[in-house]
Amino acid sequence: MLLAGASFALMGVLVKLGVQWFSSHELVFYRSLIALALLLAGMTLRHGISGGRHFLGEHTALHLRRGLVGFLALATFFYAVAHLPLSLAITLNYSSPLFLALLMPWQLNERPSRAQYATVAVGFVGVALLLRPWDSAPQDLVAGLVGLFSGVMAAFAYIHVRRLGRLGEPEWRTVFWFAVVCALGASLLTSLDGGWHGAAAVEHVGLLLGVGLFATLGQLAMTRAYRKGDTVVVAAFAYSTVVFGGILDTLIFDMAMPISAWIGMLITVLAGIQAARLTRSGK
Repeated sequence: MLLAGASFALMGVLVKLGVQWFSSHELVFYRSLIALALLLAGMTLRHGISGGRHFLGEHTALHLRRGLVGFLALATFFYAVAHLPLSLAITLNYSSPLFLALLMPWQLNERPSRAQYATVAVGFVGVALLLRPWDSAPQDLVAGLVGLFSGVMAAFAYIHVRRLGRLGEPEWRTVFWFAVVCALGASLLTSLDGGWHGAAAVEHVGLLLGVGLFATLGQLAMTRAYRKGDTVVVAAFAYSTVVFGGILDTLIFDMAMPISAWIGMLITVLAGIQAARLTRSGK
């Protein structure tokens, strides 16, 4: 999980650097295209030229719905990374356990406990300190709300992944359809929003490959961590992405945030860990 956290943070750095030449939609497209190519190559090596049939299953419609909410989560997260300090954008995206607790009765027929609701309330105090609507410029507040929306969509994506797991669907198939939907969705948004930067893509191919490779490595490491490790411990270490993001913010971007934002980040992270623990333990 620490490897996954470092990989996702490095992906965020490359996204933040890449918005000098590309729109956030383009970066989502290239990230998804590279992940798709790696998955197809892996399946071809494992099963031969006929390996493509393994991507088809009985629950394609659910995979597509998961892909759609995952695409919305990824697109809004990349937008937030482009306009906010990296650690702030990551923390807002990782507020998803708070929203998951609120969505459980509606989506999973699982009623949260009073402790979960209390944890959610505390978590949103942290979110308020992060966003600071009382002293934020309008554009910063919009980017912050977009980042928070990525956390909402990430919660919906987790719910779909949970449903697919109950149906016995393998993780790699879920990742494959996620990459397909993201590539198509990002391609459409890029075409509608000013077009492509083909010359920049050739010039900065290394950066684009890095985005896709770190994203894929992070997903694979995270999947292995959840499969092999204790779920609660792994969920806690998932927030290492926030720590790595904060370190890289300072080293690379020289980002400075007020002390209230750091306190809000700490509260949000601790509440997210507690919400994840309570959700998985059923308490």
